[in-house]
Amino acid sequence: MLVFLIIRLIPGDPVVMMLGSNAADTSLINRVRVELGLNLPIYQQYIIWAGNLLHGQFGVSYINDLPVLTLLRLNYPSTLQLTLSALVVSVTVGVTLGTIAAVKQDTFWDVGLRTIALVGLAMPSFWLGLLLISLFGVTLKWLPVFGGTGWRAVILPALSLGIGGGSVIARFVRSNLLETIRLQHVTVARSKGVSAFGVLRKHVIRNAILPIVTVIGLQVGGLLSGTVVIEEVFSRPGIGALLVNSIQNKDYPTVQLVILIFTVVFAGVNLVVDLTYPLLDPRIRYS
Repeated sequence: MLVFLIIRLIPGDPVVMMLGSNAADTSLINRVRVELGLNLPIYQQYIIWAGNLLHGQFGVSYINDLPVLTLLRLNYPSTLQLTLSALVVSVTVGVTLGTIAAVKQDTFWDVGLRTIALVGLAMPSFWLGLLLISLFGVTLKWLPVFGGTGWRAVILPALSLGIGGGSVIARFVRSNLLETIRLQHVTVARSKGVSAFGVLRKHVIRNAILPIVTVIGLQVGGLLSGTVVIEEVFSRPGIGALLVNSIQNKDYPTVQLVILIFTVVFAGVNLVVDLTYPLLDPRIRYS
C-alpha cells in the first residue's frame, strides 16, 4: 500500500512519458489516462489493482507494452544468479571471519578481523563496487566490468554485494560463539580433554547455529534489495535494473509487482529458515 501511494506522489505523469512526442495532444493524454484508470481516485485504483492481482492479472508495462510477468521472466535469472553468488560470499566471509575472531578472542587476529568487518559494514556496496571496478577491471584488467552474465562477470558484483552482508554475519557469529563458549557444558568438555576443534564442532557451533541461520536468512532480503544498486553500477540486466528504470519512467504496474515479489521472497525465505529449526536443534518441535 505504501509503495502504491509513494510511486504516485513522485512528480511527473506516466501518460506523458508513455506518449513521448505525442504528449502535446491533450485529448490523447486524457483518453489514455481514462483507459489506464489513472483518472480514478487512488483508493479505487488500489482496489482494482489488488482485485486483478488476486485473479492473476499483473498488468502491462506502460513503457514496454509487455505483460509485467513477462518482463520478470526475462530478468529474474540474472538477479537470481547475483543474489545466490552474493549469499555464498556473505556466508563464507562471515562464518570464516567470525569463527576465527571468536577462537582468537582479544588477540591481534581478533582485533584485525573485527576492524575489517567494521570497514566492510560501513562501506556502501556501490562505492565498494566502484573500487573493485577500478582495481580489477581498469588497472589489472583481470575481470570484465560491465554487462554479461557469465561466471567471470558475476565475481565483482557478488563481492560488492556480499562483503557488507558478510561483515554483519561475521560480527553476529563472533558474538554468538563467544556466548556459547562460556557455557558450562563447553567448560566440562574441555576439562575432559576434548580437542579445541572437537569442542568447537560438537559443542559450540551446534548450539550457536540457530541465531546464525536466522541472520543469514535476513541477509537474503538485504542482498535482494541490494541488487537494485549493484545492477546499475555494473550495467547488469536483472530485476533491480528493471525496477530502477520503471521508477524513473513511473511504470506503476512494474514497480508494484517487483516490490511485491521482493516482499514475498523475503517472507518466504524467513519462513523456510524458521521451519528448519527442528532439523538443526532436535529439542525444538512445532506442534
